[in-house]
Amino acid sequence: MVDALCKEIELQKDYLVEETLSTIYFGGGTPSLLNVTDLDRIFNAIGKYFTIAPNAEITLEANPDDLSKQKTDELKASGINRLSIGIQSFIDEHLILMNRSHTSAQAVNAVKNAQKSGIQNISIDLIYGLPDLSPDKWKQNLEKAFSLNVPHLSAYCLTVEKKTALNKFVQAKTIILPEEPIVLEQFDTLMTEAGKHNFIHYEISNFCKENMFSRHNSSYWKSDSYLGIGPSAHSYNGSSRQWNIANNALYIKGIHASESVFEKEILTDANRFNEYIMTRLRTIWGIDLKFIEATFGKNILAKMTERAKEYIDAGFMEQNKENVTLTVKGKFLADKIASDLFI
Repeated sequence: MVDALCKEIELQKDYLVEETLSTIYFGGGTPSLLNVTDLDRIFNAIGKYFTIAPNAEITLEANPDDLSKQKTDELKASGINRLSIGIQSFIDEHLILMNRSHTSAQAVNAVKNAQKSGIQNISIDLIYGLPDLSPDKWKQNLEKAFSLNVPHLSAYCLTVEKKTALNKFVQAKTIILPEEPIVLEQFDTLMTEAGKHNFIHYEISNFCKENMFSRHNSSYWKSDSYLGIGPSAHSYNGSSRQWNIANNALYIKGIHASESVFEKEILTDANRFNEYIMTRLRTIWGIDLKFIEATFGKNILAKMTERAKEYIDAGFMEQNKENVTLTVKGKFLADKIASDLFI
């Protein structure tokens, strides 16, 4: 797999023409299983074909049970300067429910190990909308996260995927998921408690201390170009999107034969507009009205602002000369509002 990743980096060397890489993100699957030799090989391949900014944000997603002190020392030495740790919960019964391989104690130790190794830029993931997640337990989860002094928190509502054990339990009603009003209350608690600890709610699911935004994820939300390497990886250059095949064996075979392993879609103006609305509306930066006019024309801008007026008048959105953003009340309806603005 590492051979294939390095080979694909070479094959895609012209995708981001003359762009300096400001972020590198190891994500999807479990990249914390990579050893330092593997990481060094990948970094060397990137450095051979691309220019990496001296202050680049280099993130690695990690499972807590992979992050021993020796491992975090090695990651720090390899050039990783940001960790996204998939904690999900500090309550052991919930970790068992989600089939996680770590414990709450391991989650805490993982964060502390990273900090001792000198990696201070840490994001942790939490999940709400879990069965039997009482208001007190959810607050306890959040308080534990804040007590670890991490600068970034991502919190997502539980999604039950098909073909999983959890889905079977839900279908059989062995596990009962909370009703929507309870989930919305948990989201409200999340926003309130994060605000008390001086976290900026800069994207629907993301919170950070001042100047600690995820630069990599922000580039997605701002429609910057990016190159994805590996099975299922997506790439975007402003005019088209492409995605690699998901099957590992077929990916490796295709890459080593220098064959195309991706499908490609040329984006229409409607595609580009809808994606922009969907991603930007979720952020603190909101919809840039000048960008809409310059990119899509005055007619599209007029139609969008006309549709937005209903939500602005109802207090779900607010508009100034440059941007349209969601209010706190509007964040509860972000997906619906975005879809109503689509063309």
